[in-house]
Amino acid sequence: MTEFYIIRHGQTAANAAGLKQGTIDDHRTHLSATGKEQAMRLAKYFNPGKLTNLYVSPLHRTRQTAAIINDQLHLPVTVDQRLLEISYGDWDGQQNNELMAKYPDLFYPLIKDVRPDYATTAHGETFAQVEQRVRSFTEDVVSSHPDERVVVVTHGFTVRSFAANAVDTHGLEILEPTNCSVSKIVVDPHTLDQHLIYYNRVVDNQF
Repeated sequence: MTEFYIIRHGQTAANAAGLKQGTIDDHRTHLSATGKEQAMRLAKYFNPGKLTNLYVSPLHRTRQTAAIINDQLHLPVTVDQRLLEISYGDWDGQQNNELMAKYPDLFYPLIKDVRPDYATTAHGETFAQVEQRVRSFTEDVVSSHPDERVVVVTHGFTVRSFAANAVDTHGLEILEPTNCSVSKIVVDPHTLDQHLIYYNRVVDNQF
């Protein structure tokens, strides 16, 4: 059994401002003071036992978060493009509330987030495309690390995609997790069956 401890990066200015961050990677998407504090607090409490590797998205906010956590863990680090955040296409960097007002039919009003069919209008990545690259990553890691524990530092929608794959859902029934929360899945290296153990845990809970 391979265990994945999947961490969302710390808060950024874009998070606080309600922007669709997507794959933008500039000063707005670097960790804020709050985000750095979140990562340091997580580093203090995150100790689930023997870990072997750390995988991280190439964007600055995830690499910052991973570096802070890895000050305590001292794991070998691998950057993987498949861990990128969903690309919202033309909507990357835009205000979520403004997009909702302009395209109300493309958002769930209750949770104020995009419906799967948003991608055609925004020229963005589909939910299925993110889930597929996450599945590819998961299967490759399981092949390389059967019966090991690995850490993954990635993005909100990407974390949600790990969970969606494990429970076989494809809408936004599972919402994006909190900044610097931890989620856990386990995967059978023989059958590739996946199980969601927990989702969106904060640092003062047991991992």
